[in-house]
Amino acid sequence: MSDAGHRRWLAQAVDLALENVRAGGRPFGAVLVKDGGVVGAGVNRMMATCDPSSHAEMEALRQAGPTLGTVDLSGSVLYASGHPCPMCLAAAVMTRVSAVYYVFSNADAEPYGFASTAAYQTLGVTLDPPPLSLTQLDVPGRTAAGLYGT
Repeated sequence: MSDAGHRRWLAQAVDLALENVRAGGRPFGAVLVKDGGVVGAGVNRMMATCDPSSHAEMEALRQAGPTLGTVDLSGSVLYASGHPCPMCLAAAVMTRVSAVYYVFSNADAEPYGFASTAAYQTLGVTLDPPPLSLTQLDVPGRTAAGLYGT
């Protein structure tokens, strides 16, 4: 798939995050795509559910299992508004997600208090090399300030 195709799914993830912020939630959205179609999508519902595992990526993965009838998500691609935290990245690896694309890095999120860098450091997890294909792409018209600073 071209970068333009990936950016289309990333824009959808950011749009979900923005809708979640407008609804009083945290600024994270994710879309899981397989064979050209969405098999799961989610937003961060941590505060609404009082469930610390209710991250956008986890919600998308939770939807995909029943949709596909399996926890083997081989061939799927996870699109996230922000760099996945260690929990979400581990879940993607464990379910055999083929690749992760994200818009905003931990450095982008840091000024707004939304980076997961400290969690990676505390756990001693490094991303060199990454456990799966992990790619940051910008989405025209979307900025970290526009998402995290709202």
